[in-house]
Amino acid sequence: MNAEIIAVGSELLLGQIVNTNARFLSQQLADLGINVYYHTCVGDNPVRLKSAIEIAESRSDLLIFTGGLGPTKDDLTKETIAKHVNRQLIMNIEALQSIELYFERTKRLMTENNKKQAIVLDDSQILPNEHGMAPGMLFNTEEHMYMLLPGPPKEMEPMFLKYGYPALQSLLQEEDIIVSRVLRFFGIGEAMLETEIEDLIDAQSNPTIAPLASDGEVTLRLTAKHKQMDTALSLLDETEKKILTRVGHYFYGYDDTSLMHELIKLIKENKWSIACAESLTGGMFQQEFTAVPGAGELLKGGVVCYTNEVKAMVLNVRKETIAEKGVVSAQCASELAENVAHLMNADIGISFTGVAGPDELEGKPVGTVYIGISIKGKPVQVEKLNFGGTREAIRVRSVKYGCHFLIKSLMGNQNAI
Repeated sequence: MNAEIIAVGSELLLGQIVNTNARFLSQQLADLGINVYYHTCVGDNPVRLKSAIEIAESRSDLLIFTGGLGPTKDDLTKETIAKHVNRQLIMNIEALQSIELYFERTKRLMTENNKKQAIVLDDSQILPNEHGMAPGMLFNTEEHMYMLLPGPPKEMEPMFLKYGYPALQSLLQEEDIIVSRVLRFFGIGEAMLETEIEDLIDAQSNPTIAPLASDGEVTLRLTAKHKQMDTALSLLDETEKKILTRVGHYFYGYDDTSLMHELIKLIKENKWSIACAESLTGGMFQQEFTAVPGAGELLKGGVVCYTNEVKAMVLNVRKETIAEKGVVSAQCASELAENVAHLMNADIGISFTGVAGPDELEGKPVGTVYIGISIKGKPVQVEKLNFGGTREAIRVRSVKYGCHFLIKSLMGNQNAI
């Protein structure tokens, strides 16, 4: 089955919000073995929406709509679709009661136009909205399948997971079991990774191999089909083994993990503690670290040391280092990492110093970054990097590489502490 995701809403075209729904739905449909070849975005205009529907019908079996189910006059998705497929719109009593109860519970006045959200296409399967008001819908014609979902992700995602996904799964009547596995890599570009496994990608059939690059990382999504779960998993294992034989040095985890999650897991398993000194990253490493539940107990503390004064007076970077080597230097990164670990009585110290831009500093070009790593009982190590891109991209990559280098260092020093 081939699907097309049609996002409805002028706010998407104006750039007021980002269409995260398409990404989410594409991932879910891939798990079902449904191919997504097109994403379409169209404004709140019935003529243009009708045109988008006709184009989608010419190339896709399943059309999934997000948005345009609300109470206002510009919410015209179901009205346009109903007219296009020649179906009646009817009031769904259960949905109306749910909307009325919502207003009673929140002690808000329910205006007449809110009843519009309870109107659905006749003879469609209703997908209850447990996090909002407008229900979703699923129905078939002789040639196509249509699914209508609300636009807000907080409503759409749980609705699809609880009702939409199982409904599609049952309609597909797929005898084969579909299993996916995501392999995550860091430190290698998408082009290089694809070059290393190009013959495997070219020869793919079952499992399939789908590369994806994002924020300096690369993922490979492996998807296998078979009537038996054990066989499907075995197919994934065989393909994974072939891939990791070639690029396993860059592999760090599976599925929805992240470099920060893997780092925190490693620190927690070994009962270590960490402290941070951040100049160019401005606290970003600590923000990402503490965003992971349970990570707070591992972080002793940190210092955002933007100025030379703080580097010298708080973190005891030697005046000679600042005067002779500069703050954008391996020596400064080394002292920051070692001194913050000592100051916080932590097993591990990590530091970030460099030039995020927009201008060069101390004669060093934008993108020059030094990351210092201090592990108790081991010599301090410093990694120098040269990044391109925007100020924000340089900071984000610095944090990710900090995680990457720490993971590699700690895995090589399991008995260091």
